[in-house]
Amino acid sequence: MSDTPQSSSPLPEALEITSPAPLIDIGANLTHESFERDLDATLGRAQHANVTALIVTGADLEGAQKAQTLAGRYSQLYATAGLHPHHAGEWNPDLEARMRELHRTDEVVAVGECGLDFHRDFTPRDVQQQAFEAQLALAAESGLPLFLHERDAGSRMLEILREWRDRLSNAVVHCFTGDRKTLHGYLDLDLHIGQTGWISDERRGHHLREFVADIPSDRLMVETDCPYLLPRHLPAKLKGRRHEPALLPWIVRELAHWRGETEQTLAAQSTQTAASFFRLPMQNTTGQDT
Repeated sequence: MSDTPQSSSPLPEALEITSPAPLIDIGANLTHESFERDLDATLGRAQHANVTALIVTGADLEGAQKAQTLAGRYSQLYATAGLHPHHAGEWNPDLEARMRELHRTDEVVAVGECGLDFHRDFTPRDVQQQAFEAQLALAAESGLPLFLHERDAGSRMLEILREWRDRLSNAVVHCFTGDRKTLHGYLDLDLHIGQTGWISDERRGHHLREFVADIPSDRLMVETDCPYLLPRHLPAKLKGRRHEPALLPWIVRELAHWRGETEQTLAAQSTQTAASFFRLPMQNTTGQDT
């Protein structure tokens, strides 16, 4: 394994802030092609912003394999392995076997990204549900937590999860964008909730401001979902508009405001929650051996 060197930041100076406590980005799509040329520098900027651990999302077989490889190369990275509902038609016995192998590796800390997406419906809903339940079975088998995707499918997701909940360990609904009723349905199932910069999007995310404080502190985790979902409240424009982990403190700042908390409190609690959820060594999240 190698640690990431510090690097000078190409971010506008106005965007260079450092979290008052170490952060874990629970959803970073670092296998995206936009990071191929400057991953070391990207991780250096994250480290400078006090983002000390990152979960690299694996949303199909190739992506999961790449995520696992990256997690083996960098000590601050961990991986998930699953099949996003957009790719659910690819599920077959061979893919299932290869996902099972990935779930047995030290680098993979969660099953997913998996779930349901009835917003775009890139894959027929019955096919999505079949692939989702197959991955719930893998999570039950492995004991790993789940990294879940849900968009405009809260009612059906809740129905399925209620049937499976007793067989599963933990689960996080990453990048939650739904309504209050759906949120409370997930909380009633003792699920965790991931929040992104979506809350700053005046076109579609401001409704979250009304109830983001409903999420208990020990169930809330933070993420960029980079390179996607660049927050819209940033005080300076970013060339190329590629989101990256170094901007996670801005998301924490926004969430803390609407939850009526300090950034320090939210950062420290979300990191403790994420470290426990993903079973991460504490020296990789706090910078201290425990």
